[in-house]
Amino acid sequence: MQNIRFLAQITLQAKTPLKVGSGDSDFLSDAPVQKDFNSLPMILGTSIAGVLRDKFRDVLKEKENEIFGYEEHKKDKGQSSNLIVSNAMLCDENSKVVENLGFDSKFLNKYLNLPLREHTAIDEKGVAKEHSKFDEEIVFKGSRFKFELELLSNGLSHTEWNNILYAILSEDFRLGSGSTKGFGSFECIEIKTRVLNLEDKNDLKEYLNKTSSLNCDFKWQEFIKDDDNLYKNSYTKYTLKLKPDDFFIFGSGFGDDEADNTPVYEKVVIWENNKGSFSKEKVLIPASSIKGAIAHRVAYHYNRLNGATIENSNGKIGEKNKAVVEIFGHKKESKDNKEVGQKGKILIGDCYLQNQPTKIFDHVAIDRFTGGAIDGALFQEKTVASSDGFDLEIFLDKSVKDKELEAFEEALKDICNGMLGLGGMNTKGHGFFSGDVFKDGEKL
Repeated sequence: MQNIRFLAQITLQAKTPLKVGSGDSDFLSDAPVQKDFNSLPMILGTSIAGVLRDKFRDVLKEKENEIFGYEEHKKDKGQSSNLIVSNAMLCDENSKVVENLGFDSKFLNKYLNLPLREHTAIDEKGVAKEHSKFDEEIVFKGSRFKFELELLSNGLSHTEWNNILYAILSEDFRLGSGSTKGFGSFECIEIKTRVLNLEDKNDLKEYLNKTSSLNCDFKWQEFIKDDDNLYKNSYTKYTLKLKPDDFFIFGSGFGDDEADNTPVYEKVVIWENNKGSFSKEKVLIPASSIKGAIAHRVAYHYNRLNGATIENSNGKIGEKNKAVVEIFGHKKESKDNKEVGQKGKILIGDCYLQNQPTKIFDHVAIDRFTGGAIDGALFQEKTVASSDGFDLEIFLDKSVKDKELEAFEEALKDICNGMLGLGGMNTKGHGFFSGDVFKDGEKL
């Protein structure tokens, strides 16, 4: 098995927007995405390898170092990786990768000006923290990326190879940062594989003649999936079937020629007959806004379930609340001279609504002393006036149990019962919904 090469070419399509940060900042964004030599978004092979290693650790830990390599400075030991991962390059409208400097594509020109997401940190009272506003660049939902994998056998078998591919097919496969805020979810459009024995002259010739081009004409074979893999469903799926009571707004922070505050709009990439194009602008319901509201309400219900009240002052909020930390994780902090953090166990996706009617409301600030309008304080807000319902999908790790799980489900029920508003202007009556919660298809 020493001379076996496992090869795969994989095409991924973003089910949600993608945020693969470059680690830099520029004049337009606090966190721009990683870009290639054509200033088009890309995903570094090291990012993909890191995700695969993390997922592989859960199922075949004894093979982790053998596949991905390791280094022990104190013992002067180590091993190089047997898995080679290429960078994932953006596909054009024909699902081809641009591998030359320069391009002539109206489709790809859209990627030279990527959408910006505005964020601000929220405190335990549900209001913005001072000096906490920031923005980040994201890649359009529906974008396709293509990359290749190569595994040098060195004693490794089809079992390890298949489980690497199954890791990419698993429902919780995410790339980039912000996975708990709705970013980085992919579906696998195509996996093409080959297994070459370099002791065979014909296979050796094919291997030596293969180029590194992701558009190369190679005798790929379709990857046949089966149910005998180690990546089982580890998440519970919650579906909120919601219908707005009247109006709602997830504010963009910007105005237009009709109003001072408008909803967030974004385009997505749609594919028909393997041909990509951009949709018209859709109303965006960002997962990050929903996550913040749920986290705040989870803390309330967990305190209630444990008998914590204002009177006894036993209630914990934010990262001091056990349920919030268990479900949403917490940032790294120093503990025993180590940086300790915890990743969230919740996955939420953005929701896009098309052809939604809008309603403009006129407002004016009132002088607290006279009760009259303040001069020059007239402003308008444009809300979404939708009578249509929509589905919101949330995945929660099955390891969340007991009162933490109960608090989470109670928070979801509050959304569906009109007790927890989403978006902005809740104090003016906007952002309340009615509907039902379904847990793995069964109504709660």
